[in-house]
Amino acid sequence: MADLSPGQVLITEEGQKYMCRIQTSRHEILADEPEDKGGADLGPNPYELLLASLGSCTAITIRMYAERKQMPLTGVDVTLDHRRIHAEDCEECESEQGYVDRIDKRIALKGDLTDEQRQRLLQIADRCPVHKTLNSEILIKSVLAE
Repeated sequence: MADLSPGQVLITEEGQKYMCRIQTSRHEILADEPEDKGGADLGPNPYELLLASLGSCTAITIRMYAERKQMPLTGVDVTLDHRRIHAEDCEECESEQGYVDRIDKRIALKGDLTDEQRQRLLQIADRCPVHKTLNSEILIKSVLAE
């Protein structure tokens, strides 16, 4: 296992067509492409991992808020779908040309919650850090390692 600090991620691709080993400071998982795309389907594809990040952050944020407010939440299911749509078909999008990435998030809240609590938790779902990151300007800078 690589010596990584919390918050660092190492992706290693070593010639096994499309399969990547993902390492964090304490965990390791695989990413791959499905067989119909030329991979071996040994792990989630990159977009599935992106959705998993958003979905798990959403569920954790909802749980943290519910615990802090002592709400009777017993569980959260978050189902996500990603697709690319024509900007001209998107009424709520700023872009008017090309394509827009759209992620639909369906949240099932479990427990004896009031309608008001359910609506508040839905609002809190959009405040998870990953959601905020994906909705903000993102600067990604690539450099060659020495």
